[in-house]
Amino acid sequence: MSLTLWAPWRMAYIDRPRTAGCLLCDLARDDDDRANLILCRGSRAYVLMNRFPYNNGHLMIVPYRHCAEFDQVSADDSLEIMQEAQRATRILHQAFGAEGFNVGLNLGKAAGAGIAEHLHMHVVPRWVGDTNFMPVLADTRVMPDYLEATYAKLVPFFRSEKG
Repeated sequence: MSLTLWAPWRMAYIDRPRTAGCLLCDLARDDDDRANLILCRGSRAYVLMNRFPYNNGHLMIVPYRHCAEFDQVSADDSLEIMQEAQRATRILHQAFGAEGFNVGLNLGKAAGAGIAEHLHMHVVPRWVGDTNFMPVLADTRVMPDYLEATYAKLVPFFRSEKG
């Protein structure tokens, strides 16, 4: 039996122009939060949706200050990152009924960091029974909703619950 899965939205990732510099710093400087999927901006960090998520609602918390090493993050930045992670889990529980979370940092390429040059924290909502055969057999994820629809659902929560 042959199975074909179409994921044409991935071409945006494959064909995207590569630029010098840091993507996460560039996003922070750009003011089009909707296009960049930025849900909220704090004084030391911002929260955005992962454009290539593991699950719907996969968020990233990024300090404005460019740094790659964990020991380079200031105490003030660390505090805001953790506060935003707490808020993100609370909002994802409210908005999507998330039953659990994977929260963490991938430090360096060897640890799986897709953007190793700028530290960021992942918050991935999970549900009991949310695993399926696709990641196991085909290294493929099935996303039940579009990023834009997920953004539209989450942004009011972040706006109403100030950090």
